[in-house]
Amino acid sequence: MDHAVRIALYQPDIAGNTGTILRMAACLGLAVDIIEPAGFDLSDRALKRAGMDYLEMASLTRHLDFNAFEAWRRAQGRRLLLFSTKAALPYTEFRYGHGDIILFGRESAGVPEQVHDCADARLLIPMKGGGRSLNLALAAAMAAGEATRQLG
Repeated sequence: MDHAVRIALYQPDIAGNTGTILRMAACLGLAVDIIEPAGFDLSDRALKRAGMDYLEMASLTRHLDFNAFEAWRRAQGRRLLLFSTKAALPYTEFRYGHGDIILFGRESAGVPEQVHDCADARLLIPMKGGGRSLNLALAAAMAAGEATRQLG
C-alpha cells in the first residue's frame, strides 16, 4: 500500500507517545517509521497499552539508525519534513506532497544538526501561549491532520 504521507520518529523516548502515534496512523491509513535506537524496548507494555489493538493494523517500518533511514528515504525519492521548534515556516503554510515523510525528534532532545541538514523543509507549530513545545503525539496528530487534509 502506498501511503500519502509517513510519520517518522527519530529515536523516540516515550513508549506511550509512540503507541499513540501508531494508533493514530493506523486509523488514518498512514505508515510510521521508527529510527532506532528507541529509548525503550519496542515490545514494551506501555507501547502496547497506548496502541491498544491498533498496533496489529499499523504499518510500521523500523530502521537501524539514521544513516539506514536516510539511504532508504533517498532511494525512495521522498521529501523529509522536519517539525522543529527551531523552524520558522508554519506547518499550515507548507504544501505537502504524496510520499512526504514528516519527521519528529526525540522528546528529550529533538534531532542533531546532521538530521536538520538532511531535511527538505523545517516546519513549526506556532505557539502563542509561551510554551516551548507540545506533546509529541499531539504534534504528530496535528501534522498528520493538515497533510491529509491537503492531500484529500
